[in-house]
Amino acid sequence: MAGRLIGAAILALATVVVPAAHADPAGDAEIVAAKAAYDRGDLRALTLLVPRTRNHVLAPYVTFWQYELSLDTLDAATMRAFVTANAGAPYADRLALDWVKAAARRGDWRGFGAEVATVNAPDDVELACAKAQYRRLREGDAVARDARMLWFTGANTPDLCEPLFTVMIGQGVITTADRIMRVRLAAEAGNLRLARTLADTLPGRERVPASVMAKAERDPAGVLAKGPYTWKDGGSHTLALFALERAARSDAAAAREPWLKVRDKLLASEREYGNGRIAYYAARQLNPDAAAWYAEADQDALNTEQRTWRVRAELRSGNWSGVAAAIAALPAAVADESAWRYWKARALAAGGKTAEAQALYARLADEFNFYGILAAEALGRRVNPVSQPLPVTDVWLADFGARPDVQRVVKLAELDLRPESLREWQVVVRGFGDDDLLRASEYARRAGLPDRSINTAERTQQRHDFALRYPTPFTAEFENAARGNAIDVTLLYGIARQESRFVPDIVSTAGAMGLMQLMPPTARWVSKQLNRTDYRPSQITDVAINSQFGAFYLKYWLARLDNQPALAAAAYNAGPGRAQAWRPAATPLEGAVWVETIPFNETRDYVKKVLANEMIYARSLSLPFVSMTDRLGTVQPKNATSATVARNG
Repeated sequence: MAGRLIGAAILALATVVVPAAHADPAGDAEIVAAKAAYDRGDLRALTLLVPRTRNHVLAPYVTFWQYELSLDTLDAATMRAFVTANAGAPYADRLALDWVKAAARRGDWRGFGAEVATVNAPDDVELACAKAQYRRLREGDAVARDARMLWFTGANTPDLCEPLFTVMIGQGVITTADRIMRVRLAAEAGNLRLARTLADTLPGRERVPASVMAKAERDPAGVLAKGPYTWKDGGSHTLALFALERAARSDAAAAREPWLKVRDKLLASEREYGNGRIAYYAARQLNPDAAAWYAEADQDALNTEQRTWRVRAELRSGNWSGVAAAIAALPAAVADESAWRYWKARALAAGGKTAEAQALYARLADEFNFYGILAAEALGRRVNPVSQPLPVTDVWLADFGARPDVQRVVKLAELDLRPESLREWQVVVRGFGDDDLLRASEYARRAGLPDRSINTAERTQQRHDFALRYPTPFTAEFENAARGNAIDVTLLYGIARQESRFVPDIVSTAGAMGLMQLMPPTARWVSKQLNRTDYRPSQITDVAINSQFGAFYLKYWLARLDNQPALAAAAYNAGPGRAQAWRPAATPLEGAVWVETIPFNETRDYVKKVLANEMIYARSLSLPFVSMTDRLGTVQPKNATSATVARNG
């Protein structure tokens, strides 16, 4: 009863229907204050702001934030009224989801059962456990086994999952082997606390005391070599594999020697598992022996990540037959990704199967990405992005801009509530065909939302507008920065498109700022190199300064990394020390292979996109053609510059 009264009181204060397109700019400060109150969990302050934001276009957000802080007392009728009034909005879906999970947590299974059918969140583990728990309470313990697959994760699971797991362990549905498997998954995920807890609660001789696991965390190589082991106890096997995981993560080559001494003590399946883990880490560490070590593992037992790194290990070793075999072992959906289709074509070509290789190249060559460009070049073609611009009428733009959800997108971005703005926009364009995507992209461009404009234009399937996908804003600033630092303007555009999507005042979670995403210490260093005594930290997002400083920093590392855009882009993203460390140890390496074997997923993807951006910008600006293959070049082995890079990186 109390919950219903509180919910009714909140409903009386709040406007749940999205207001018409007449936002009061004077209320912006109250919206910002309301978000700050929500972030610090101050329900009282937030409630006071509700009537003061009633006529603002973002009024539903204030109500949503208020309800989110009131989940334990918010009654179902109030929640449902808000969700109905704001149907389809991302915050409405979020409130419905959070409400049913809160109902489950507080044991309100009647309320949960009444509302859960309206919620669709297939990847939400807590909701999945709540649904299974609800069925268990209605139908008995036997249905708990439906949630068994939720056990197999290296992440911590919500409290709602624990009663189910307890029942399944008691019934033997989750076996001791399953519990040991989760110790491994937690170790692979780097979730050491969970691995330690799970190992400490294993039954009988399978148990590994938390204190022993902690020692293996501190000194994995030492524990791998010397134990303590009692090989007749399963716990020693779990301990050895845990120590191997931790030791190989740091240095697979150093871990291999003690591993060879203990692996014969293990079961065959455990040896295969350990062999696969050490080969995987060796591949990630660019160890030239990784491909050979993969041969010792049970290929069928490798997960997808391990299998893709087996391909990269074979690429790095130059073994094209090994590349072909490793790609053939990938799951079908993974093997159909652009990367593996390209490298399969390369392997076929290396094996003399020219016609088959060209057929694969032909499928790829129309894709405007890193691999599509390389495939086109393999066929002797050049990237040719043909635009089909779609004229957009002022009437359409005005009607689209009058939509309340679009108005919320614009206002959220204006108030620097970018995550909320992005979520709203994703719902706005969901289900759009090519024509509407291009119209929406043009609207976003005119509204000063370049990130949404680019991302939306990239989604078209048949009709493309590359001027929207690859815009060239701030032309004077970028050209001046390129000219002043003797660097290709296409590379600057390629970096900025990837770093900021041309949002000049954007700030990353790590603190990088502006078009070229400069860290404040980097900007200070550049200002000193340029003898800019007039530079102030508040100027870091100034377009002219940010582009000049970014160009200088990029040029500085280009000069120290053989003037190779791939290495410079990697240095820009992950640091020059890493870019240098990823060079081959002894033998020169094809540039495309070097990019494919960058150990960091984010940096590898970043470099590919920057280089593809550069190629398309060069085409759109009618600059002299330089192939992707030539831009990639050959990466030389580590040299004397490594010490300099390490000091400055």
